[in-house]
Amino acid sequence: MNNNIIFSITAEDVQIEAIEKIGRKLTDDEIQTAKKGLEFGILTGIDIVYKTIMREMIKKCTKT
Repeated sequence: MNNNIIFSITAEDVQIEAIEKIGRKLTDDEIQTAKKGLEFGILTGIDIVYKTIMREMIKKCTKT
């Protein structure tokens, strides 16, 4: 198995969202706060995400 990245969020991605949502770029401190929030949100919900992915894969396998 390889170590390809499947999903990533860059600081630039966060800055683009900040500009769209609040009309400005974030400071370095705000980027760190955003990073903590993203990590918490992703890690909290990742089990649900994996379960959903696996359920969808099982559904596709049983249809063919």
